[in-house]
Amino acid sequence: MHISFDVPADPAYPGRVAAALSGVRLRRYGYIGAVLAAVGALGLAVSLGFSWGDQVSSLCMAMVMGGLLSMLYSPWVRLRARRRSGRYAVEGGYDITADNIMMRSGSESGGIAWDGVTQVGDTPEFWIVYVDRMPATVIPRRLMSGEDAATLRAFMAERGLLQPR
Repeated sequence: MHISFDVPADPAYPGRVAAALSGVRLRRYGYIGAVLAAVGALGLAVSLGFSWGDQVSSLCMAMVMGGLLSMLYSPWVRLRARRRSGRYAVEGGYDITADNIMMRSGSESGGIAWDGVTQVGDTPEFWIVYVDRMPATVIPRRLMSGEDAATLRAFMAERGLLQPR
């Protein structure tokens, strides 16, 4: 297997990559925030019926506010990453073989050996490559030919790396 394709210097592309990677890393803040807000709202509702409700209600209100802020943290970081990364648009490319994924962006290049990849997440635009539990890079499916994308999908499925959406 040998797949090679170029990445154009599109100002929106780095922002999409940053949003995809940060979305994966920050997903847990949304979950934690939802739990905090739910527990705080439940505690607030229960504490209104008791005499000790004033002390508990301030704690519950703080939990609700902390939960809401935690849920808003991930979208805020993604928006900020999209805005800041637009100035990093340079031409690049990928060279993917059965041994590794080589990436180049401007004058920089790097690679990841398939032996170090533990899983590959599937999003509508990218395959997110994980090394251990951390997302390491993305492979943009939309920039590949349909035949190359099918070949790479079969390769990753054969190795047991591809995780469902």
